[in-house]
Amino acid sequence: MYCCLCGDGDHAEAKLLALAFEFSPVVERSAADAVTFDASGLDRLFGLPQDVAAAVARRAAESRVKASIAIASNPDAAICAARGFSGVSMIPYGDEAKFLGELSLVLLTPSPELLETLERWGIRRFRELGALPPLGIAERLGPEGLRLRELARGEASRKLLPLEDAARFEDEIELEYPVELLEPLAFLLARLLNGLTGSLAARALATNELRLRLRLENGATHERTLRLPVPSLDAKAFLKLMQLDLETHPPQAPIVHIWMGANPVKPQAAQSGLFIPAAPEPVKLELTLARIKAIVGENRAGIAERLNTHRPDAFRMLEWGGPPGPRGSSPWTRSSQEQSRKAGQGAGRGPGGPPYVLRLFRPPLPARVTVAASGPSYIAAENIRGKVIDLAGPWRTSGDWWTLDPWLRDEWDVLLSGGALSDGALYRVYCEPRGWFVEGSYD
Repeated sequence: MYCCLCGDGDHAEAKLLALAFEFSPVVERSAADAVTFDASGLDRLFGLPQDVAAAVARRAAESRVKASIAIASNPDAAICAARGFSGVSMIPYGDEAKFLGELSLVLLTPSPELLETLERWGIRRFRELGALPPLGIAERLGPEGLRLRELARGEASRKLLPLEDAARFEDEIELEYPVELLEPLAFLLARLLNGLTGSLAARALATNELRLRLRLENGATHERTLRLPVPSLDAKAFLKLMQLDLETHPPQAPIVHIWMGANPVKPQAAQSGLFIPAAPEPVKLELTLARIKAIVGENRAGIAERLNTHRPDAFRMLEWGGPPGPRGSSPWTRSSQEQSRKAGQGAGRGPGGPPYVLRLFRPPLPARVTVAASGPSYIAAENIRGKVIDLAGPWRTSGDWWTLDPWLRDEWDVLLSGGALSDGALYRVYCEPRGWFVEGSYD
């Protein structure tokens, strides 16, 4: 059983080939406007031949491919029916000559001399050529005439000349009018995403990267790449992620052409343990992070990783699913460990008494400080005010002096006098080029 798809329009051949490869690995480019594939075995998936034809027609409608579809017992009969009839055609086995009889001989593409001879004989349709005796055709028209007679009767038998599947998943839309707003653009993106995810699902594949290229009215190109933490086929999540990305990085001119491509990968299968708490789905978590980034900023959401430097509170934000840190520890674990060490580094540094734990203020509190010969003598900050009755320090740290962003700070641990305006607590204060700050208090 063979199925032929015949269509026209821009990029018809590429769309027909992509649709055919979704159903069979054996696909032939039969003509400039027609492709044929081996449909043997599809009855086990869909049922009767008419069910197979309905499945192909349904997938063509989902992919926005306008094509005539024909199913026959040999490829040439399917090609003639698809090119000669519109819609879906089913050619019963043994009735090929009757079914194809009304078609014009032009569909068989005979040589101009042979076509002129047949027209002089008054033979212009398949049934008229098929009714001629084979011996007389062989004597007068030779091998080409016999071949045309077999095609007209639907009796030709041959193997397909298969193409290699390029496994390229991409689609594009040429717009009649420029698009300026995000809402109509999202409608077009949804159309492309549904087609790509359907093509990937038909081959049991997923994608971990989507590429979007927009050609603008001023001739410029706007390109965006959406990388996913795990392979997925969630078209709705993809669309929302693209909308959030385009809201953050909008094109600078109206859009006249849209191209989208997907990177095909194998789906990731994972089984959670019975005693492990359920984690959020990676794609939904990525969508949540994208919404947070749209509010707080791109570089302010992710996983915090401490940098290998003595600079206080130096860190960077990693994307979810970024590269693992050294010794197999996650950036979050390392950050927590460093924060715990930072919180406890003041133990024993205060002026006498048992060890203390430093609780940091986020952000540090700006302060007005009176300085004496030995250091700070009076401190005033938000909800903190008092005379310094004891202190330890200074501890001077500096670094990155070889870069454009050097840093320098002096730290003190100070004990403020108790009273109505202060609780007599122990604080960490520091001085840097920007001024004085209260970094935290000791418990």
